Amino acid sequence: MRAIEFQEYGGPEVLKVVERDVPEPGPGQVSIDVAYTGVNFADLKARAEGYRVPALPYVPGLEVSGRIRAVGAGVEGLAVGQGVAALAEGGAYAEVAVADAVTVFPLPSGAGLRTAATLPTVLPTAYALVHTVGRLQPGETVLVQGAAGGVGTAVGQLARAAGAGAVYGVVSSASKAAYAKEHGYDEVFVGAFEEPVRAATGGRGVDLALDPVGGETLRGSLASLAVFGRLVSFGNASSAEPWTVGRPELYPLGLSVAGFSILTLAKTGPGELRRLAERAFARVADGTVSLPVTAEFELAEAAEAHRVMGARASTGKLLLRVLP
Repeated sequence: MRAIEFQEYGGPEVLKVVERDVPEPGPGQVSIDVAYTGVNFADLKARAEGYRVPALPYVPGLEVSGRIRAVGAGVEGLAVGQGVAALAEGGAYAEVAVADAVTVFPLPSGAGLRTAATLPTVLPTAYALVHTVGRLQPGETVLVQGAAGGVGTAVGQLARAAGAGAVYGVVSSASKAAYAKEHGYDEVFVGAFEEPVRAATGGRGVDLALDPVGGETLRGSLASLAVFGRLVSFGNASSAEPWTVGRPELYPLGLSVAGFSILTLAKTGPGELRRLAERAFARVADGTVSLPVTAEFELAEAAEAHRVMGARASTGKLLLRVLP
């Protein structure tokens, strides 16, 4: 089968088309004939700096849609030929991928394979940020970094549907701001955001801030909270060094800080992930959320997809098309 792998860390040019043996599912796993695979920032970090890479050479790719090719021992409720969306531990940039059955989901009602490939990481993450971890209440205000990305697009719609008083986004360009405003955001700030947030909220700050960037942006998100505000960190796209927060920052306003990683939850709480994903996918089926595919590439064009995402010029969801 064809796959995309890298044998060293570096820029998009290290991604190469190779021939590999077709993987077989182990106990509790299924193999999937891949139709589409999602391109995520975690894939770029894997390629550039070894994020979650167990060994080289490595085939990246975390989310996939397609039809089940084979079922491993002990798997129930899934059948060969069934259309599914799945969260993988890597290996999705290929014609056949393997995933644990607990992270393989039947297609949501009305969703085709193309739409399904946008869901496995993005939608459960967005749902958790708004509801499970973020615990957004009607009337509360939200600040979202990376508002025009895949997660940001879903968060804007979910927060609006949950009755948010106002949804604010932060992006890196005016074109991204225009895109985000089409997906649930009341105001979108380009670049600097702390003073604009205070101005938009009458000096109060926001109730919930969601941050995938880390570093100084995470500090700015914390500084943008209102009394009893909550910050959820769900990534470190900046690759900044970790920093700590404690009593001096949290006690005066009664602030809270939480974290979320869907890849970690898949390991530590797969049952919870499944329940979370089922609730999240229902929001696609009922029309609450749509995740637009804004760029699609052939499997062999994976390097170009990485260049586009790495340039921070993309919006929405990027996909690789693998099989017809």
